Amino acid sequence: MKGVVFSLLEQIVVRDHGEDTWDDLLDEAGLDGVFTSVGSYPDEQMMRLVAAAASSLDMSPDAVLRWFGRNAMPVFATEYPQLFERHDSTRPFLLTLNDIIHPEVRKLYPGAEVPEFDFDASTADLVCMRYRSSRRLCAFGEGLILGAADHFGEQVSVEQPRCVHRGDDDCLYEIRLSADDRASPAGPSPA
Repeated sequence: MKGVVFSLLEQIVVRDHGEDTWDDLLDEAGLDGVFTSVGSYPDEQMMRLVAAAASSLDMSPDAVLRWFGRNAMPVFATEYPQLFERHDSTRPFLLTLNDIIHPEVRKLYPGAEVPEFDFDASTADLVCMRYRSSRRLCAFGEGLILGAADHFGEQVSVEQPRCVHRGDDDCLYEIRLSADDRASPAGPSPA
């Protein structure tokens, strides 16, 4: 996993829980915390940090990953505005993940392993998104979806009728966009 993800987790933990909490998580995970954004680190190190955060913050590991993903999206929007500026809502943003956003991520971070998605967007208020990744971080993906909706000032609900953690071959997100509750796409809403 690219070090940028570790750096992002550190930034969000420190922002929301303080530097001491980050240091405690590193200690509990048995890590030194020296991550460079372009470096690559074993996925297992991230999972140790997630387990430590789950224990320390009294959350499930999935809740930690969901929280991390949702809070990572505003940082991505600030640091990589070019990935967001051509979109005015969540739906077209999500539909460009494979073709535009992930190729840009690979340019920024050579060797980055990104998940693959298949989409069914045949209905106006529903996007079915199949997630495949050896990392099995579907809760993080769900958090990113929620964070994208926050960014575009929209309300979404995400159901996951299939999940590798429940024995399915892949994960499926059913993302419902709520047209009646949409706010103006003015940017991130407060979290």
